[in-house]
Amino acid sequence: MLVAKFKSITTDQLKEKLINRPTIIDVREDFEYRVGHILSAINLPLSGLANTMTQVSKPQPWYLICRSGARSKRAATFLSKAGYDVINVKGGMNAWNGPIKR
Repeated sequence: MLVAKFKSITTDQLKEKLINRPTIIDVREDFEYRVGHILSAINLPLSGLANTMTQVSKPQPWYLICRSGARSKRAATFLSKAGYDVINVKGGMNAWNGPIKR
């Protein structure tokens, strides 16, 4: 049995990393993503992640974000077991105070 191994960071730490153009995966549903998301985030909802995770080329690590951090943590567990290098963003968009795109 594979053990999930991933790190977590705060939204403030993620904001500092934006200058390096990290791969940010927003795992909220499409209707949530359209309300407002981080400018460079790619929407891959958790509900279909098993079928869509290969759509993103693998510049890793992937920073995973959702509304509060719970779904992104589940996505991080799933993806890390599949061999992806992922980092969960604690607090999610509820804690994000940077620019967003609508």
